[in-house]
Amino acid sequence: MGRLQHTEGLTQDQRDILAAVREFVDEQIIPVATELEHKDEYPSAIVEGMKEMGVFGLMIPEEYGGLGESLLTYALVVEEIARGWMSVSGIINTHFIVAYMLLQHGTDEQKARYLPRMATGEVRGAFSMSEPHCGSDVAAIRTKSVRSDDGTWSINGQKMWLTNGGSSNLVAVLTKTDLGEKSVYRNMTTFLVEKESGFGETAPGLLVPGKIEKMGYKGVDTTELVFDGYATTDAQVLGGTPGQGFYQMMDGVEVGRVNVAARACGLAMRAFELGIDYAQTRETFGKKIAEHQAVQFRLAEMATKVEAAHQMMIMAARKKDAGERNDLEAGMAKYLASEYCRDVVEDSFRIHGGFGYSKEYEIERLYREAPMLLIGEGTADIQRMIIGRRLLEDYAKRG
Repeated sequence: MGRLQHTEGLTQDQRDILAAVREFVDEQIIPVATELEHKDEYPSAIVEGMKEMGVFGLMIPEEYGGLGESLLTYALVVEEIARGWMSVSGIINTHFIVAYMLLQHGTDEQKARYLPRMATGEVRGAFSMSEPHCGSDVAAIRTKSVRSDDGTWSINGQKMWLTNGGSSNLVAVLTKTDLGEKSVYRNMTTFLVEKESGFGETAPGLLVPGKIEKMGYKGVDTTELVFDGYATTDAQVLGGTPGQGFYQMMDGVEVGRVNVAARACGLAMRAFELGIDYAQTRETFGKKIAEHQAVQFRLAEMATKVEAAHQMMIMAARKKDAGERNDLEAGMAKYLASEYCRDVVEDSFRIHGGFGYSKEYEIERLYREAPMLLIGEGTADIQRMIIGRRLLEDYAKRG
C-alpha cells in the first residue's frame, strides 16, 4: 500500500478486519469484477464469501450475533470493497441501512426477529423511498397505507430504484398514512415488508417486475416494487408507532450518505491505482508518460482528491459514532467524495487514452460506475441544500 487513505487511531481489531477485507478484495473480487459486470451477473460467490467473513453483521451488536463494530469500521470496509467493485458495496449498503434502522427504531420484538438472521445474511435487507414521479422530494410520495379497525393494513402504490429489490427478503418501505397531522412528514409510516427473493409476485399483493437496465452499477439488481392490496399488520410498523416513518428513513439515509462517500473513496482509489500504474507502463515520445509533467500534474491532483475525500468521510463517520448530529458532515462528505470520484475516474480515463474506451481495460467499467454516486442517497444539489441550511443554522446572524 502507498501513503493514501491511511486512517489514524485504528484499533488492532479494526486493522485486522481491514487487512482481511483487502485480501478478499484483491483475490476474490478484482480478478472477476469486470467479467461479471459486463455480463450483469449477480456475484453469488462473492456474497457468500462476505457472509462467511461476517460483513453482513459488521455493525449489528454481538447480542444479536453480529460483530458490533462502529460506523467508521463499516465505512472503511465499504471503501475497500468498492475499490474492488462498487456494485458489491451496494449489495451490503441497503442491508446495512435496514439493520441500522431496526437497531435505532425497532421494537424489541422486531430486533429479536430480524437482526440475528440479518447478521448471518439469511435475511437480506433493502429500503425504499423513491417513486417513479419523485426521488429526493420524499414528501411527494404517493404509496399509501390504510389501517382497518382490526389492526390490519393495506398498502397500494409503486416504488422505484430499489437496490437489492429482487435479492432481498426484507424491505423497509416508506408510505403515506392519513393520521390527520398538519405536517406531511408526520403522516408517513415505515413498514417492514417480508417477501420472497426473486422476481414476479414475491408476496400476495407485491410484485417485483424485473431488473431495471442501467448504464453501470451492474450485477446488483435495481428494481421497482408494486403494491396492490398488500396486507400487513401493526407488528410490521417499524417501531410500532405510525407517523414516524420520515424521521426513521432520514436517520437511515444520513448514515447511508457516509456509506456512499466511502464507496466513492474506494472507486476513486482504484481509478488512481489504475492510472498511476498505466502511466508507468505506457511510452510516448521516447519515455514513460509518467515522466511528462502534464501527467504528473494530473496524478498529483488525483491523489490530493483521493486523500481529501477519505479524510472527510472518516470525520463524518467518527462524528456519528460519537453520538453527535452529523448531517452537515455526512452531506459534505457525500458531496465532495462523489464529485472528486468523478474527477479522478475521468483523469484516469484520460491517462489511459484510447485504451480507456476499450472494455478490455478496467477503467471503462469505473467510468460508467462513477455517475451513480452523484445521485445515490440524494443528488449533489440536495447535498448543497442540506449543507447550506445547516450552515445558516450554525452561523445565524444575531440582531
